Amino acid sequence: MDESDAGAVARRALPLLDLTDLTETCTEPKIEVLCRDARSGGVAAICVWPHFVAQGARALKGSGIRVATVINFPAGGEDCARATDDTAEALRDGADEIDLVLPYRAFLRGDADTARDMVEAVRDTCGAACLKVILETGEIADPEAIRRASRLALEAGDDFLKTSTGKSPVSATPDAAEAMLAEIRTSGRAAGLKVSGGLRSVADATAYLALADRIMGPDWAGPRTFRLGASSLFGALMQARES
Repeated sequence: MDESDAGAVARRALPLLDLTDLTETCTEPKIEVLCRDARSGGVAAICVWPHFVAQGARALKGSGIRVATVINFPAGGEDCARATDDTAEALRDGADEIDLVLPYRAFLRGDADTARDMVEAVRDTCGAACLKVILETGEIADPEAIRRASRLALEAGDDFLKTSTGKSPVSATPDAAEAMLAEIRTSGRAAGLKVSGGLRSVADATAYLALADRIMGPDWAGPRTFRLGASSLFGALMQARES
């Protein structure tokens, strides 16, 4: 990839980025830096722990950059009441988007109802807010099972499918993203895909954008339909954009 190609990818990818800090060592000063970087990069959103939502919302007010947070994260537990309560609190604090971990272990043992019930309950709680459902595809692994989980989330009313928490041994893979995009296309719904976990280079962004273009068409990927969830990718994209 020459510099001009990398620059073009960076200019396309930055407005699709969910700039993320879900580290255990995150602090208020780090959120300040994250929000400053988000403004300089013109990203789609930041994604932070729930207790940083209010700070992020204040810092990004009027910018058009959205604030996303994580629920039922990263374990993908089965406490539906806790998930809806946490969602309601995050929305009160100013979250625009909720990234919910599917109860994937329940799904894998054949208990699709528990998984579906949580997505539907959080969907109801979200109202007009954007709901992304994290499948944790590295744990589900099998492409057909990923497609079934995708169908479940889409039928339960999510706005985005999301690959991964970034906390499992295997995060996003092209095979998983392809299965999820195929299910979005088959569903006919106006739903999107967020690729998250392990994205670090301009080449990674290039590969997933090319995949979306191939399956969904070259005009499909935009902030309302396609996101790249990452932290370290930001620096590579900014360097490429400015080179």
